[in-house]
Amino acid sequence: MIRIRPIVRGVLAAALFVGALIVAAPAAAASPPVIRDGVSVHGLAVGGLTRTQAKAVLQEYAQRPFVFRFRHRRWTAPTWKVGSKALVGAALDAALAAPADTEVPLHTTVDIARLRHYVAGLEARLSKAPIDTRVVLKDLHPRLTQARRGTDVIQWQTRMLVRHEIKLLGRGPVRVQFRFLEPRITKANFPPAIVIRRGSHRLYLYSGPRMRFRASFGVAVGQPIYPTPLGKWTIVTKQRNPWWYPPNTAWAAGASPIPPGPGNPLGTRWMGLSASGVGIHGTPDAASIGYSASHGCIRMRIPDAEWLFEHVVVGTTVFIVAS
Repeated sequence: MIRIRPIVRGVLAAALFVGALIVAAPAAAASPPVIRDGVSVHGLAVGGLTRTQAKAVLQEYAQRPFVFRFRHRRWTAPTWKVGSKALVGAALDAALAAPADTEVPLHTTVDIARLRHYVAGLEARLSKAPIDTRVVLKDLHPRLTQARRGTDVIQWQTRMLVRHEIKLLGRGPVRVQFRFLEPRITKANFPPAIVIRRGSHRLYLYSGPRMRFRASFGVAVGQPIYPTPLGKWTIVTKQRNPWWYPPNTAWAAGASPIPPGPGNPLGTRWMGLSASGVGIHGTPDAASIGYSASHGCIRMRIPDAEWLFEHVVVGTTVFIVAS
């Protein structure tokens, strides 16, 4: 029978314990795979990188913002806003499987609905209606404002340019496509303007791009009880040899219509204003010119009214001021 001394038994037990620990210890974690040397994705060198490292490189490149330009303005938009998405995962899979010195493409997709939404927002923000020339009164003289061209964003052309950049993984600058909208009324075709100075009993005509003075006439205006209305009005109708129809007022109660002719209170020409029931017209009562004698209308001598009739149009602005 073999006897084992206590010290030897202790050494053997320790050795067995250490061996058991070695057997029970897990295998060391395997190193992550590395992309082979010389491999690139869309021109970006990723050889020697792990998937995680290469993913950071590709995402940084793919998430570059888009640059837009519109006339003198410039701004950027994130890729998700225009519907651009790079297929980074698929490119990484291909790069890890590729042999050395290989170029791997990086493909993209376009979210059409998101792209449409973004470009529609550009139209809402950038499209502007044209501004017509207007006439304003300054120091009793009509002045014309400057017309402005408008802009209209062409959505489909702009979307095509963005889609092209997305497919190429470009970022612009993308020029927003648009067309100019011309104003309908400019200084060149603005109609004449009239200034009636009610207190002075004078009518002044101006015309042309600089609103030059053309002519002045004495007029009769409304009586204090029937004042000619102050304000900015427009000639809305012109009639030769008009009929006179009694207005629905107390002073005309019982009156009958009067046909064209020598006794017609409107003379031979009527230029009706946007002020209800008020117009510029001739009068057979030339003695009333220079006074406040009418029921609100602006009376002129018949030859003067005939001349003015030929030099104004429907749309002529009429300023009536108190001076």
